[in-house]
Amino acid sequence: MDTDKRGLQPPAWRGWALLIVAMGATFLLGLLAASILTRREEARQRLPLRPIGPWETDSGKWGENYPREYDGYKKMAESGTHTKYGGASQRDYLEATPANVILFAGYAFAKEYRQARGHVHAIEDVTATKRVNEKTPATCWSCKSPDVPRLIDAMGPAKFYAGKFADLKTEITHPIGCLDCHELNTMKLRITRPALREAFERQGRDIDQASHQEMRTLVCAQCHVEYYFKGKGNYLTFPWDKGTTPEEMEQYYDAAAFADWTHAISGARMIKIQHPDYEVYRTGVHAYRDISCADCHMPYHSEGGVKFTDHHLQSPLLNVANSCVVCHRWSEAEIRGRVEAVQDKVHQGRGWAETVLAQAHFDIAAAMQAGAGDEELAGVRKLVRGAQLRWDYVAANNGLGFHSPQECMRILAAAIDLGGQCRVECARILARHGATKPIEYPDFSTKEKAQTLIKPFVEGKPPKLL
Repeated sequence: MDTDKRGLQPPAWRGWALLIVAMGATFLLGLLAASILTRREEARQRLPLRPIGPWETDSGKWGENYPREYDGYKKMAESGTHTKYGGASQRDYLEATPANVILFAGYAFAKEYRQARGHVHAIEDVTATKRVNEKTPATCWSCKSPDVPRLIDAMGPAKFYAGKFADLKTEITHPIGCLDCHELNTMKLRITRPALREAFERQGRDIDQASHQEMRTLVCAQCHVEYYFKGKGNYLTFPWDKGTTPEEMEQYYDAAAFADWTHAISGARMIKIQHPDYEVYRTGVHAYRDISCADCHMPYHSEGGVKFTDHHLQSPLLNVANSCVVCHRWSEAEIRGRVEAVQDKVHQGRGWAETVLAQAHFDIAAAMQAGAGDEELAGVRKLVRGAQLRWDYVAANNGLGFHSPQECMRILAAAIDLGGQCRVECARILARHGATKPIEYPDFSTKEKAQTLIKPFVEGKPPKLL
């Protein structure tokens, strides 16, 4: 009977096994609890280690409180990155597209036109460009430095804009940085440039009611927009009162009788579009889906329990895994291929428009040489002005049309159409003056040839085209 009882008892090793399992489970639960507590501690909002002064323009001092963001920001110092149509290198647009020299004849952009290298190079790039001279207004500093909102606060916007670029070189020394987009200490996004706020006010909109997601685009829209210098005081103004399409901007500029310069070849009063990235973006699918500029160009990162924004602003094609792949579940190679396929098509359409526009300017010059006067040429000059405004709306926009491909192709089609109308009307004018032989279009196939070609036009001694 005792033997039977012993047979019913569990083996001795089973108790030890249960003890070891319990100890292991307790250990793992402890690790899990420690991990949770660590991540909560990492994610806990901390007071800044260093108080930031009311107009602190040195981003390095902000970086003491926000080291992850500042580490990303410093990576923008690299200026050798390339995509097919962009990157952070100083690509020479005139070398790549000599027709630009013809289109900007008589204007500073025909002298030098290079791709920007990025925010941290803003000061050195703007001071080195050949487009700056002793007449350059202080308004040209507007988007280059956090020292600008500091000076605007001290001087007032009108006085700041009315000054000289050269007079502020010793005051403006820090490149685009934290103060341009963030409130002190809290890092809340804010608008620091009066022009955007004023443009919203003229449209009856309160920019202070914008959501955080909207602000992740609007802080970019302080600078990445079309703008002009209004009046003798060179007051920075966004031409949005009638809308943000090229057609609406043309109406605005026509009503104001505004022109950036008179074209040296055709005599047309021209508009130079700057970089309407925000305006083009608003018509694209990403804006429709409420995806902000920062979502693609400054994607979120996670480190432990901390989620933060990557402040290495760059083309998403240089960071596909953290930008595009978040939404588009394709391979990096397929995403890059799709983007470049869109850009290739826009690039081709842009090239067609450039050829038509360059020839249109020469057609008008030929009509002038045939004897046509200003009154007779007013219509064709208006057509080439409108055509080039539309072309430049696409050409000056970063991303080569990818922010809104269909809209950009529509605009380029309109540019080609208006340029074609201009050329047909020029042919009629030439015929009325007895000039029926083909125009001898000069060779502008390289930057050097194009710049040599426009020089006599600028000097008022154009070569014969008939």
